[in-house]
Amino acid sequence: MSASLTVIVPCYNPPEGWEKALSTRFEAFKNAMSGLSLELRLLVVDDGSARNTSAAHFERLRQFIPDVQIVAYPENRGKGYALRQGVAAATGDYFIVTDADFPYTPASMRRIADTLMTSGGIAAGNRALAYYDQVPPFRRRLSQLLRWVLRTLLRLPVDDSQCGLKGFDEAGKSIFLKTRIERFLFDLEFLMLANGRIKVTAVPVELREGVVFSKIGFRILLTESVNFLRLVFMNG
Repeated sequence: MSASLTVIVPCYNPPEGWEKALSTRFEAFKNAMSGLSLELRLLVVDDGSARNTSAAHFERLRQFIPDVQIVAYPENRGKGYALRQGVAAATGDYFIVTDADFPYTPASMRRIADTLMTSGGIAAGNRALAYYDQVPPFRRRLSQLLRWVLRTLLRLPVDDSQCGLKGFDEAGKSIFLKTRIERFLFDLEFLMLANGRIKVTAVPVELREGVVFSKIGFRILLTESVNFLRLVFMNG
């Protein structure tokens, strides 16, 4: 019996036509995985969306991906919370969490899967410095500062905690489900909880062409700053 890998993505107020775009990118990932003895699955978490996630939208998604698994709840809780619900519901041997627009290349996702099958534990995407040529200046400076802190002060095995592409096995899943942050810094919390417990491997990844970056609102920035200080204090 072949092993299985589930890709888990959160979905919040997606754009019109997201069902077709998601199915196309999932199919590209499946093509990139040819030659591996893996059953590939997709799980979508509707994080309390207010638009474009009606029953008709999900029925259309099932027309493209008949065995897609849907997890939904009425109140928006944030990316971290959404992915925990998806990971808790997912079954199998390996898991990949990413965004619904599949922002990383299929080859990058294949490298994550290859690393999981070879090394186990956690395979964490690590973006090259060229990535920062593509992002807005404020986001670039914020990301570079965070990477410096992770590398120099926290001494984590991966300094790119906020790369939105990570894979893990069952041992990694149990740690992922121990995270508590509801929004964006769950990634950092995950790596901090895993540090010293299981193997964490940095995997070089690249963005696909045409990725559109979302803006970071002041309220989110403030909330995540508080979460960051809590994590650093706990680590100390």
